[in-house]
Amino acid sequence: MYHNPVLLHKSVNDLVTNPSGIYVDVTFGGGGHSRAILEKLSPKGKLYAFDQDLDALKNTIEDDRFTLINQNFRFLENSLMVYGEPRVDGILADLGVSSHQFDEAERGFSTRNNAPLDMRMNVMQSLDAKKVINEYEEEQLADIFYYYGELREARKLAREIVHHRKIKTIETTEDLKKVFSYIPQFKQNKFFAQVFQAVRIEVNQELDVLKELLLQSYKMLKPKGRLVVISYHSLEDRLVKRFLKNGMFEGEPERDIYGNYSKAFDLLQTKAFVPDEAEVKENSRARSAKMRVGIKI
Repeated sequence: MYHNPVLLHKSVNDLVTNPSGIYVDVTFGGGGHSRAILEKLSPKGKLYAFDQDLDALKNTIEDDRFTLINQNFRFLENSLMVYGEPRVDGILADLGVSSHQFDEAERGFSTRNNAPLDMRMNVMQSLDAKKVINEYEEEQLADIFYYYGELREARKLAREIVHHRKIKTIETTEDLKKVFSYIPQFKQNKFFAQVFQAVRIEVNQELDVLKELLLQSYKMLKPKGRLVVISYHSLEDRLVKRFLKNGMFEGEPERDIYGNYSKAFDLLQTKAFVPDEAEVKENSRARSAKMRVGIKI
């Protein structure tokens, strides 16, 4: 299977409130969520899907109600305007790396396989993991590991990379792991997951792109339209939670004379939705998933 969608039925049921409406799946992948959305739409409904990964285009759906757009979802608003859709009823985002991208060893996303340092979701872009690791300044690398990998020893890690790359270019995922061969074995799985996550986020500008998506989603949703976001690590979830609460990513919103601030969304549920034990057992990727649903006011 290309990708096993997480929280499939819950996310789609919470998304689709108008079977004749216009919906967007901004992370098409294997098309699992899109197919489930189409099942809930009437003949008058429409679904637009986005994916920048060329591999995902092979999974396109033959349905007159469906349009697949080969773009990063940061171009959501402009792309839908081309199709004459300035407002939509719902937007779904299943963030992160797909199972397919992890499983394709040569893409360099997985810590399990030795592969070229790549990690690009869009293979047409020039910035890849090899450039980040071999060309970024030490301070830049330290910031990436600290902010995107949440690694406390970020400065030391950056120094190690700079030292090793002076001797030999760091070409592969295995080369990168060897830089940190001193990490105790019992800590390696979590440590390398954080290192790879940090580099991947930088390569694909994932947090900046997510912010752009959230801002555009608010503009594009009709009143009572729904935004459903499934995230897999705390950096993404914090951005989504904060934006749904007050329409901001940082700082404090302005309050009125009664101490209330204007809200961008009502929440379907204050706490994030998480998969049940049965889904986690069937799909290990679901273990870290959190889903939040906002209803535009």
